[in-house]
Amino acid sequence: MAKFRKIPVIIDAIRIKKEMTIDTLEGRMNGKAGDWLLTGVDGEQYPCKDSIFRKTYEPADEDAEKMWK
Repeated sequence: MAKFRKIPVIIDAIRIKKEMTIDTLEGRMNGKAGDWLLTGVDGEQYPCKDSIFRKTYEPADEDAEKMWK
């Protein structure tokens, strides 16, 4: 098995404030309050649980630093 590293890409993300359903490339997904709504490099959107988001991403600007706390 070979190992691969994710290419560093800056994405847009906002914190979800209330439960919502999002149509993604993989079908409908539910996002809960506290999750993140990510917008990918091709404009696709999908929810991400906070615990996974914090392991995968880091703040890339001042606004993100404020949301990170």
